[in-house]
Amino acid sequence: MSSESRTAVVIPAAGRGVRLGPGAPKALRALNGTPMLIHAVRAMAESRAVSLVVVVAPPDGAPEVKTLLDDHALPERTDFLVVPGGDSRQESVRAGLDALPDGIDIVLVHDAARPLVPVDTVDGVIEAVRDGAGAVVPALPLADTVKQVEPREAGLPEPVVATPERARLRAVQTPQGFDRALLVRAHESVTENVTDDASMVEQLGEPVVVVPGHEEAFKVTRPLDLVLAEAVLARRRANDGF
Repeated sequence: MSSESRTAVVIPAAGRGVRLGPGAPKALRALNGTPMLIHAVRAMAESRAVSLVVVVAPPDGAPEVKTLLDDHALPERTDFLVVPGGDSRQESVRAGLDALPDGIDIVLVHDAARPLVPVDTVDGVIEAVRDGAGAVVPALPLADTVKQVEPREAGLPEPVVATPERARLRAVQTPQGFDRALLVRAHESVTENVTDDASMVEQLGEPVVVVPGHEEAFKVTRPLDLVLAEAVLARRRANDGF
């Protein structure tokens, strides 16, 4: 794939994020006074390789999300588009893919709930696709031992059935990067056992490769994650004037 390949990012932001508690959808929760979605959009647009960011809004919330983007300063070199999503993440990503113009060869799919991913991670994923990988995920080695268990009802002890070898496991992050045609084919063909977009490519029998992720690309899912994200932003402001 040529170094001139154009890259777009699809950000599904149609979910409500119930684990953060009642209130606005997770992507619209404030982080340092700015919605997480805006942080995530800026993180993607910070890469000079990204020419278009498509935000997939709640089915009835596209006008509000477009107004939100218009009200915040975003890089002028990057185009932005808001489209309504579906009832599931997969449907929302597909809506984003359907909205892409011709000439886009590389597609990144990024979680709005990962607002602080560094630009070096974004560029690393894009570069790996440019170098010929059809599907790329950033990931980190696991710090904790992992146990496979036999699930039980909530609150009941769960029997351990195996201890996977930690050195062979990775915690996957986003943005995940793809050759556009491959990702479209995956969304047209795979409808079950979908955990992320890379898993859909795996089900096609196509290879997926891992590149280094970053500890600041964590997913904001629970209230404690918001506290950590605020701390990261405070450190960035102190160190870089972010």
